[in-house]
Amino acid sequence: MPTYKAPLRDMRFLLKDVFKAEAALSEVPYYTQNETHTADLADQILDEAARFASNVIQPLNMSGDAEGCTVADGVVKTPAGFKEAYKQYAAAGWTALDGDPEYGGQGVPHVIGNAVSEMMIAANIAWSMYPGLSHGAYTALKAYGDDATKNIYLPKLLAGEWTGTMCLTEPHCGTDLGLLRTKAVDNGDGSFSITGTKIFISAGEHDFTDNIVHLVLARIEGAPAGTKGISLFLVPKFNVNADGSLGERNGVVCASLEHKMGIKANATAVLNFDGAKGFLVGQPQKGMQAMFVMMNGARLGTGMQGLGLGEVAYQNALAYAKDRIQMRHEPRMDPAQPADPIIVHADVRRMLLTAKAYNEAARALTLWLSLSIDIEQHHPDAAKREEAADLVALMTPIAKAFMTDNGFTSTVLAQQVFGGHGYIKEWGMEQFVRDARIGQIYEGTNGIQALDLIGRKVLGDGGKKLQKLSGMLQAFIEENEGNEDLAPMLDALGKGAQQLGSLTMVVGQKAMQDQAEANAAAVDYLRYMGHVTYAYLFALMSKAALEGIAAGNDKDGFYKSKLQTAKFYYAKLFPETKALAATIKAGNETLAVDDVVFGIEREVVSA
Repeated sequence: MPTYKAPLRDMRFLLKDVFKAEAALSEVPYYTQNETHTADLADQILDEAARFASNVIQPLNMSGDAEGCTVADGVVKTPAGFKEAYKQYAAAGWTALDGDPEYGGQGVPHVIGNAVSEMMIAANIAWSMYPGLSHGAYTALKAYGDDATKNIYLPKLLAGEWTGTMCLTEPHCGTDLGLLRTKAVDNGDGSFSITGTKIFISAGEHDFTDNIVHLVLARIEGAPAGTKGISLFLVPKFNVNADGSLGERNGVVCASLEHKMGIKANATAVLNFDGAKGFLVGQPQKGMQAMFVMMNGARLGTGMQGLGLGEVAYQNALAYAKDRIQMRHEPRMDPAQPADPIIVHADVRRMLLTAKAYNEAARALTLWLSLSIDIEQHHPDAAKREEAADLVALMTPIAKAFMTDNGFTSTVLAQQVFGGHGYIKEWGMEQFVRDARIGQIYEGTNGIQALDLIGRKVLGDGGKKLQKLSGMLQAFIEENEGNEDLAPMLDALGKGAQQLGSLTMVVGQKAMQDQAEANAAAVDYLRYMGHVTYAYLFALMSKAALEGIAAGNDKDGFYKSKLQTAKFYYAKLFPETKALAATIKAGNETLAVDDVVFGIEREVVSA
């Protein structure tokens, strides 16, 4: 059975040595007024979260996958132990961790909340999605709900008494939400009647709480077609009275649960809305704007799913590789044994180091962005808020797509370390592979993330956000140009960043003539930019590690390990950028093939 131990040493290294989170947050009165920004408090929170993840929800992971969720007459039952674990989680205050104190939250920085989320995901991804979706609903309602709505719903969500969902997808539309058919009819009393069907709704129905708060995209009668006519509605499972107590059951029912490849212990529901009472969130026909608050948070959360699963898969593969005796290696580790542990073999080390490098860079990206969200939302300096917001906007598609692609790669490599045993259910590795696959698909497929990056985030603003990132990288290189230990990394990073600018120009010029050129390059462009980002983060981590060694603080060998992992990344993984540069430049020509390639027959229409 797999085990999980939270990577607290790495988390603390990033928070204290690399990003110096306490110092950064000391400029933010929102946190300093209640002293929730301190490293001491962060340490306590991380320790307690690690215990909960390892002792309470990780033991439920395999059994939850085997049992799954069941539904009968619209009532969903979650796997044994899941409900009780959630009650314990909520009672301990975890659901309120980084919530606003005005609504019962603890006001802890997002950077700490996201570190806690990584642990919960790694320990039990299916379980973690229930509170994860609720946090997203809280975020959207806090941003766009009116005061009356926030005063009733936000305390319930933060207390864990109610949970939340996001209801976007319909049977005929996923990515293209402009095609949705769910309709909203004005009841004339401040409410709307919502009718339609939503599919793939994670945590859409369950037995954790008495009420579920659905955030539903629908079109008000008479609204224009396309995404411009979409509004966002709050539709509770049970109608809520003015005093916050529950009223009668609303017209939303779980018709069925999806039969899935992975995350089987999460109730992925088909929800039928039959004249359900809903309430407008934000302005009419501005639903996408409001929902994107939740979606962007979910995309960062999905990226962390790639990290969490990559981490737990790596940990178990590493333990297996140390114990599994197969074949001989010179020099022998133990000549008295008939064979050596497989960890001595170069290819096994390649697989383990690939997963380790992807995990450590992803963790750095996650904490960098979540700290930036803290600055974006609460820093008193408007210029710093804008700078942080631009970074988060630029990096969100990379965090979602690059981290989940690499996370899936890491789970597959970890499974491969086990050989045939990795394919057998009892070892747990095949579940990590199955669970990781969805991250590349939902919350906007990774191909859509790539289009968002190159279309909206880079070319859409004339490269302004990218130029800010390039300036940051260049400043770091210049500040450390005299550091001989960093020189090889800085040289590779500088060349990679410079070529990223050149590739952006090439794609942008082609796209001015034909938008398909940008679309054809998008996936490879995102991966290229992801590698440049990881290279920068490994350079940051390497600098901090060198400082730790120079100060005589490497008794456990952690800093040495960090440097060797960074060198592996630069030598074995970062060179993928050379191939990506070639495929980016190749453009759309080889994709614009004749219909015969795909066996497409078109009706010929005469002039």
